[in-house]
Amino acid sequence: MLTKLLVVFRIPELRQKIFLTLALLLVYRLGFFIPLPMINQEALKKQFEDMAKEEGGLGQMLKIVQTFSASDFGMSTIFGLGIMPYISASIILQLLTTVYPPLEKLSKEGETGRKKINEYTRYATVVLCFFQSYAWISSLASGAITGQGLLLSGWTGFYPIFIAAMTMTAGTVLLMWIGEQIDEYGIGNGISLLIMSGILARMPNALYQLLEPYKNGITLGGKDNGIEKLVVLAVLFVLVIVGVIFITQGQRKILTQSAKHVRGRRVWGGQKQYLPLRLNQSGVMPIIFASSLLMIPGFLLKYIGNSTGVLWVQNLADAFGVERGFLYNVSYVALIYFFCYFWTAISFNPKDMANNLRDYGSFIPGHRPGKRTAEYLEKVMVRITYVGAAFLAIVAVIPQVVSSVLGVDVFVASFFGGTGLLIVVSVGLDLIQKIDSHLVMRNYSGLLEA
Repeated sequence: MLTKLLVVFRIPELRQKIFLTLALLLVYRLGFFIPLPMINQEALKKQFEDMAKEEGGLGQMLKIVQTFSASDFGMSTIFGLGIMPYISASIILQLLTTVYPPLEKLSKEGETGRKKINEYTRYATVVLCFFQSYAWISSLASGAITGQGLLLSGWTGFYPIFIAAMTMTAGTVLLMWIGEQIDEYGIGNGISLLIMSGILARMPNALYQLLEPYKNGITLGGKDNGIEKLVVLAVLFVLVIVGVIFITQGQRKILTQSAKHVRGRRVWGGQKQYLPLRLNQSGVMPIIFASSLLMIPGFLLKYIGNSTGVLWVQNLADAFGVERGFLYNVSYVALIYFFCYFWTAISFNPKDMANNLRDYGSFIPGHRPGKRTAEYLEKVMVRITYVGAAFLAIVAVIPQVVSSVLGVDVFVASFFGGTGLLIVVSVGLDLIQKIDSHLVMRNYSGLLEA
């Protein structure tokens, strides 16, 4: 493995891509040490710690948002919103692509249409980011979230809040630009790498929280420092890694055969090949999208419940915020399934694939080229997507189960047995595959090859 890593850095183009990616990720991490000047950062951090300990729901929910958005709410910085507005804008544009005919037509125009949709996504990101950042700073100023105003003296009024919102908007736009630069000039998926680096940066803190009850010794069967809790989490850690690798690398290979044709005295074609279809076509994006959307009803119901005092609204807000019980998990699983099928429908077109097989003189044995082949491919894709979505749903609800059964903080459980681990492993595998493609192109063996 050391020899292969040395080979990676001997290739000038690949070395340049890796160093550029690391430099851009360093800029991203440095942005979290540049706070907004008008916010009382010490008071904000203390308030968030109190919310996480006492109220439990809102503080933990914001921690989960930070995990998926590569942001840091506990310390309002220029990258405070992370890339959540960009993810939200991507969801909106992709949904509109399926129901709004002009965007649907634009998506079918190839590279030109894709660039145009990306441009609309950037504009939507700026608009969403400004309104979200303005609402966030206004809530901190009024004390709607923390219970007390957190603006420093001399920074009250509309103008300081507007400047802070514009600063956070510029920070998110910079993160969006960093992600696009990694996509074009670096190595790996830029947005996914930003999320992964944010998760890895918080893992030491999560590990410290997990091991803090054991600082006075380890017991057997203890409520707070029993060794069985660590054993279960360690086994879960290994199982999730194995499962993620298995599902991510898993493929449904469909046998194809090329038609025979005669040229002179020789017979060409007739060779058997395989068409690989990934079990998890959508990657980790369904979990990120589902988590993002589920934050909306929690915030809205909490605001309405506190304003009106209606009991059933407050109970419903707790179900989506503090308790994260049956209703939340069912909605979570349903959204994961929806986005799995939605993402697969966007990225996989069985009709086009069937036409390409026919144009290249290939066919699937037992199925006629054209419509019948497209129907068969769609049927297979629906089945394997169901399996992939089921795995994602199981991994997504593991933190809630571990938190309720073992008494572990859901923030910690999401790193060592759930979604955070899934994102890190999936993005890491994708990064390795892209490095392997550069190595194989230059006749070197891949990093995972023996």
